[in-house]
Amino acid sequence: MYEVTIKKTFSAAHTLVIGGVREDLHGHNFTVEITVSSHELDEEGVVMDFSILREKTDAILADMDHTHLNNLVYFKAIPPTAEQIARYIFERIAGGLSAASITVSQVTVWESDNARATYRRHARA
Repeated sequence: MYEVTIKKTFSAAHTLVIGGVREDLHGHNFTVEITVSSHELDEEGVVMDFSILREKTDAILADMDHTHLNNLVYFKAIPPTAEQIARYIFERIAGGLSAASITVSQVTVWESDNARATYRRHARA
């Protein structure tokens, strides 16, 4: 199995209810790591061109950068926690991959230098 990972950043604000307590509106400089994988390399010897993965990621993060995440349609029904942000990005990237041999392995969202959440889809049985 081959894997490639890119790292991007965006800034956004959110409010959450944690432990029954509503946090004040606050923001983060999020760092996102996206890993895609394949059992084989393409004719150029790569899983996926880094620049293509960056372009796809930039398009997703552009909708999130400098926003109040709670106002995005996806986060109207679920809280914009780091875990849910990772899943959102994972699903958007996975939906935009055209090659059947490439899959998204995981998406990790760093909320700070020492706090992260990762989303991986379970393998089907």
